[in-house]
Amino acid sequence: MDITSDSGKTAPHVSVLYQQIITALRPESSGRYVDGTVGAGGHAWGILSQSSPKGKLLGMDVDPLALEIARSRLSDFSNRVRLVHSSYTSLSSELLASGWDHVNGIVVDLGVSSMQIDSPDRGFSFLKNGPLDMRFDPSRSVSAAELLNNSSEAEIADILWRYGEEQQSRRIAKAIVNARPLNTTLELADLIAKTIGRKGKIHPATLSFQGLRIAVNQELSSLSEFLPQAIQALAPGGRLAVISFHSLEDRIVKQFFRLESRDCICPPEQPVCTCNHKASIIELTRRPIEAEEEEIKQNPRSRSAKLRVAEKI
Repeated sequence: MDITSDSGKTAPHVSVLYQQIITALRPESSGRYVDGTVGAGGHAWGILSQSSPKGKLLGMDVDPLALEIARSRLSDFSNRVRLVHSSYTSLSSELLASGWDHVNGIVVDLGVSSMQIDSPDRGFSFLKNGPLDMRFDPSRSVSAAELLNNSSEAEIADILWRYGEEQQSRRIAKAIVNARPLNTTLELADLIAKTIGRKGKIHPATLSFQGLRIAVNQELSSLSEFLPQAIQALAPGGRLAVISFHSLEDRIVKQFFRLESRDCICPPEQPVCTCNHKASIIELTRRPIEAEEEEIKQNPRSRSAKLRVAEKI
């Protein structure tokens, strides 16, 4: 489904849980907002449209190609948007650079985007041949190939188990070490398929590719680093919306929201509170919001999306 701006310019697609994000953040003209994973600019476009004529947005992304697309897509709002090549883990410093003390809403859409998966040269897909890369930011960190070709068998097995929840991680790790060097996506995908076989509809390399991608981009540690900054950055009544795509991410968000929505976090058996912890947020979604059937038909990626929202006290 396309969306059209006030100038008549057609946007290429609607982002996952688009309307749910707009409803959650309640953009208004006096507001300041952050899209920490601006991507192609879908959520940012909606926020800027709904917060006309004076609402402002800081858009962040580690993928320089995504920023180019977002810059073109959001050109109608040029005086109201600032786009920066930066991780959402740098939220506090980027707000300082923008001269903003607090913001009224923050959204992050975690995981890999459709445009990244659809580009073979980015190395995210096990269905298309390309360099074994998987970096959101090609200028930083180590690629998946470097990680696999230089890590020990035990380290590889740990990555596949911890981040991919791959039950046959040890078998796969041993096969990888014996077959090194590995340099392309199909080399790795075929090796995994031969090692553990094909069962059901899910490709045998799915979990391993997920685990590698998370490790390469340090996604879970980045999320844990970001969440406290986000709550600190919100003005009272401001909202944080997080879209996750697998249980590891969702668990981190859920546990953080539960913890920060409680006054006391002492162990239940402790008779007197000594933590002095005070709730900083209200958890608005005890159960995550998921895509409706119509959206899933139009965008299968939305099937695994889970949205959690919290409001600053």
